[in-house]
This record gives sequence, C-alpha cells and structure tokens, in this order.
Amino acid sequence: MVLGERLREIREGFQPAFWVANLTELVERLAYYAVFAVLAIYLTESLGFSEAEAGDKIGFFSALVWFLPILGGALADRFGFRRSLAFAYLVLGLGYFLLGSLDAAWLEPIRRSVPLSWLVLVFLAIPAFGPAIVKPCVVGTTARASTENVRSLGYSIYYTLVNVGGTFGPVMAFAVRRSIGLENVFYVSAACMLLMAVATLLFYREPHSQGEPQVATVRQAIGNLFRVLGNLRFVLFLVIFSGFWVMFWQEFIALVLFIRNYVNPRADVELLLTIDPLAVILLQIPISYLTRRIPPFPAMTLGVLVASFSWMILAVADLSWQIDGTYSLGPWQLELVGLPIWAAVALFVLAVGEMIQSPRFYEYVSRLAPPGQQGVYMGYAFLPIAIGSALAGVIGGRLVHYFGEVRGAPQQLWWVVFGVGLLTTALMVLYDRFVRPAASSVAVPNSVKSE
Repeated sequence: MVLGERLREIREGFQPAFWVANLTELVERLAYYAVFAVLAIYLTESLGFSEAEAGDKIGFFSALVWFLPILGGALADRFGFRRSLAFAYLVLGLGYFLLGSLDAAWLEPIRRSVPLSWLVLVFLAIPAFGPAIVKPCVVGTTARASTENVRSLGYSIYYTLVNVGGTFGPVMAFAVRRSIGLENVFYVSAACMLLMAVATLLFYREPHSQGEPQVATVRQAIGNLFRVLGNLRFVLFLVIFSGFWVMFWQEFIALVLFIRNYVNPRADVELLLTIDPLAVILLQIPISYLTRRIPPFPAMTLGVLVASFSWMILAVADLSWQIDGTYSLGPWQLELVGLPIWAAVALFVLAVGEMIQSPRFYEYVSRLAPPGQQGVYMGYAFLPIAIGSALAGVIGGRLVHYFGEVRGAPQQLWWVVFGVGLLTTALMVLYDRFVRPAASSVAVPNSVKSE
C-alpha cells in the first residue's frame, strides 16, 4: 500500500470522538502520574507512615483504580461514554483536592475524630473511581470510533498518548514540589481534571459502531459483567498476566522507597520515573511496526520476558554511579540530584518489554468482546493491573523493609521481582500451549476469532 493511501485510511478511519477521548486521557494520565510519583514520598515523609504502611495504602489505591473498571465499563455501556467520562473527571478533581488537603486547617475537626490511616484510605478511594470509568470509556471509544484497518494503530496511538501523560506527570510533580510545595501537586492535578470534564461535555460526541446493539438497562449491563466471568479461559489468562503488573508497579513503590532509603535520600525520583513513559513516546510506534508480524499472544509473552530482565539489572548493577549536578538548557538551569544511571537503564528495558506487549494486549482483548460489550470487556482488561497493583503494594514496602533493615542487603530484593517476571513468562507459555485453543489465536487483524 502506498503512503498516500495509508494516510487516507488513517484520516478517514478515526471518528472525532477518538481524538477527543484520547487527548483528555493524556491529561488524565498527566494528573494521575503526577500524584502517583509523589504518593510514596507524601505518605512517608509528610504524613509519617512506615514503608510497609505506605505500600499497603498505595496498593489499596492502585487495586481500586484497576479493579473498578470492570464495573465502570459495564455502566459505561449503559449510560454512554460521554456522560461517564465527564462524571469521572469531576470525581477525580474532587479526590485529588481532598488528598492534598489532608493536613489543611479546615479538615482539623475530621482529623480529630477519624484516625489518619482510615481518613487516607477514604480519600484515596474517591479518586480511584475516576480512572475506573475513564479507562474503559477511552479504550472502548478507540474500538468503536476506529475502523478495522486502523484499529491496531489506534491502540498504539492510545498507548503512546497515555505515556506522554506518564512522562510529563512526574515532571509536573517535580516542578510543583520544588516551587510551591508537595501538597500542591494534588491541587494542580485536581484543576486539570475539572478542565477535562468541561472539555468532554463541549467536544465529545458518542461513537456508535454500525449495527452494534445498545445496553438498555443497568440490569443488563451488570448481567454482561457476570457473563464475562463464565469465560474461564479468558479469566485465567487475566490472572496469569497480572504477574507482569506485580513487577511493573515496583517502579512506583519499591524502587522509590529503595532509592530514597538506600541509594540517595535526596534523589529526584520523579524525574527517574519519566524514563519509562518517555521511551514509550519515542519508540512505541517503531516497536509496534517491528513486532507487527508476531501474533498478539507470543508478543505479549515476549514483552513480559524482556521486562523481567530490567529487575535483574537493578540486582547486579553499581547504583553509586549517579547523575548529580546543575545543567544548562538554554536560558534555564536544571539541577539533578542522585539519579542512578543503571536504574535509568533498567527502566528503559522495562519500557521495551511494556511496548512489546501492551498495545497487543488491548488489541487482543478488544477483539474478544461481543457486540455491545466493548465497555465491559475493556473493563476486564484492567483486571491484571488491579491484581498486580494490589500484590505489588503488599509486597513492595515489605521487600524494602526485609532486605534493607532485616537482611542488610537491600539490593537483593530485585531478585525476587525478577523471579516474578520469569514465573509469569513460564505460565504464559504453558497457557498458550495447553489452555488457549488454537482457534482463538489472534494472528492478524482480519482473521480474528474469539475464545
């Protein structure tokens, strides 16, 4: 196909709703990762929780963020993506505002009557409902608002834009924390979400695939939710794949605590966390092109294996090699403190594995969804992230504590995370060999059969 014909397909293959949804998702990820980049620091250094307590609370927050899309996707099928998206952005704005206000004077009466630990959990639960609705709406929009011949590209665009937000979210957190204080990271994120609620109401128009049945009632939507659970092969796949996210989320939990406690207490970890999403921005489309002929399931397995080796690098590397100093960027000066070079390399390898598997994962799941159930199936696509984030939170802080304070060998914790990746890879291979029927292989976009 000549370039001109492909460009015409791309121009005509996406409805306007695709671009509106994905651009608002970019800003949502900007706000989310700004909060997530400083959450461990906020809980331990500002609110006084231990590493284990902070890990538990981050795991609770992440689990809700990624479990709730199952329900959010089902309800989005019923109420429509436009109303659901606008509501979600409003909830996110409220939640981030409350999190940043935990030590505000106006909350003093509540702090006196409610234990801080419980109050934090409540305030973490509120913004968790936002992504739970946003995610299935955006990936569902990508499925509905793109034609078959550009859908795979649509998911690559979606994942690239998500990582634009993931890159600049920590940068925004770094700039806000340095200039006006840690708590203001939450307020800036809240303002971003309120703007996206307005943008959704003004510019988003509900996409509909021709001939796709609409979910008439909430009861039918909930029925679709439970009907998916009857597909045991699909559910088993999601559970196995959660192992990838158990190791991935250590980037924001164990790695942050490990570097601040055992490598350099002044390290600008927010900037380190931009490496993974920045790599995705720059390389996602090329890597998707290079791996386009690999069927989705083997591509996902390969991505898990590659990502696993990032943690082996952290286990054996000399982390005393650090970027430390003031650098000029034209008229601006940037001061960098304690960025371990080998940690940056490890996160780049993690990003390569992520780029190989993630767009293929969403493509694979979207093609399994029956007509009228895009929202609920794409909601279930986030179940592995939910399981992985919950387990990552539980084990992350405890690994740092055990290997650091009990064993006195904090760097050895990365062998455990590396082992999780290898185990997940092995289970993926076994699933592909013995469980997933050959007829369900998703080899090329035009020859897809569902499980």
